[in-house]
Amino acid sequence: MTARLTMDGAIARLTLERPEALNALNRSMAQAIESCLKQLEAAADVTVVIVAGSGRSFCAGADISEMPTLSAAEAEAGAERWQRIVAGFAALPQVTIAAVHGHALGGGCMLAAAQDLRIADASARFGLPEVSLGFPPGWGIARLVDLLGGAHARDLILTGRTIGAEEALRLGLVMRVVPVGALDAAATELAQQVAAHPRGGLAAAKSAIAEIRAGRPGGETRSFAALRTDGDAQARIARFLERKRTRRP
Repeated sequence: MTARLTMDGAIARLTLERPEALNALNRSMAQAIESCLKQLEAAADVTVVIVAGSGRSFCAGADISEMPTLSAAEAEAGAERWQRIVAGFAALPQVTIAAVHGHALGGGCMLAAAQDLRIADASARFGLPEVSLGFPPGWGIARLVDLLGGAHARDLILTGRTIGAEEALRLGLVMRVVPVGALDAAATELAQQVAAHPRGGLAAAKSAIAEIRAGRPGGETRSFAALRTDGDAQARIARFLERKRTRRP
């Protein structure tokens, strides 16, 4: 397997496992990730998914060794497959967290950007070097523009330059940078913080954000109204009000 899914209560971990190739994306990796996504769709107890890379890097991008044999139609089909994989992460009811170390280049950068939340350690390096090979990124550009804005996305795409973790933090590509060696603990802590909230509310919030990004506002009001009045929310509101009453002098 080139990607492995492990589940521990409310938190799952999807690990890219081609360390000998810096977890470069190939057909086998695509198939393995698709299998993991199907398992997560059916994992009713999982609230948060950490996406990480094994070995020295998160993901060095597409496996260039596969490219010389691809026809234009095969290259297009491959890019569309990765577009579907990105859409699969967005469609999951779980909140996803990219935990990035080492290289996150090309498709690896786009895979990290596809997650709901992103943290990195100080070793992380992000970039889109495709233009140096004579072609643009094949998928994920819309998500990158959404995260960074058009100017910063154009900068990374058209220069092909690599940026460090601190610049990625300033641009908004990641939300937090931690020291080397602290990434796993930081990702787990963030996952636990998110998993403490009701799964239904998190899924509805994620869905509302996706609808707004797609130009379909209004989903948040419907979700708020539906979940605000269900039994779990009512019980949580009652407990909150009770705690507030007991804290009064």
